Amino acid sequence: QVQLVESGGGLVQAGGSLRLSCAASGRTVSRYTMGWFRQAPGKEREFVAAISWIGGTTYYTDSVKGRFTISRDNAKNTVYLQMNSLKPEDTAIYYCAATSGAGLHTIPGRYDYWGQGTQVTVSS
Repeated sequence: QVQLVESGGGLVQAGGSLRLSCAASGRTVSRYTMGWFRQAPGKEREFVAAISWIGGTTYYTDSVKGRFTISRDNAKNTVYLQMNSLKPEDTAIYYCAATSGAGLHTIPGRYDYWGQGTQVTVSS
């Protein structure tokens, strides 16, 4: 089993930055693909970014390209999401997820483990 705990969310003004962290425990996730998803009120959970277990390959949804950066530190069993130039439409609960499956998955159902989420609120 893998336990994921997100942190780093909060309230920020438009144009500001936040760095989310996802700490894994229970099993090393160094060979897991890691992803970040978000869910706004009344909307479905959507893919944000993913990173391969080696860390050299990343993938982003179009709306965050050039603003968000996903990275990982396998020695610390932690994944990060650096979010810059935040917009009010980025407001959501952000979830970290892990999958042992190969590839950079964008569908929530392809992920095996989930964190409890961290709230990000961007004011205009």
